[in-house]
Amino acid sequence: MGFWAYMLHCADRSFYVGHTDDLDARIGAHQSGLIKGYTSTRLPVTLVWADEFPSRYEALQAERQIKGWRRAKKLALIRGDWRLISALARNAEEKKRASTGSARTEEG
Repeated sequence: MGFWAYMLHCADRSFYVGHTDDLDARIGAHQSGLIKGYTSTRLPVTLVWADEFPSRYEALQAERQIKGWRRAKKLALIRGDWRLISALARNAEEKKRASTGSARTEEG
């Protein structure tokens, strides 16, 4: 049995990212409003991306990683544009490095 990380496009143009062991049942539950919370107030939703993983842990890891991404990176994932995903990741890492520790001063 596999586990899935998935992304839904909501009626308000936002994205929802989750994981499950039964993708068809989970999407149906989201669509019908059975899953209370984020998606139930943003119906209808459309499955725009899903990937299968060998363990629940790996699917959850993917979910958490993708939830932290900005919209542009999520859109690149939906399109399968791995070059853009990589470029956006590098850009984010460079910004992070540039801002970390730049305010430090040493007393002399």
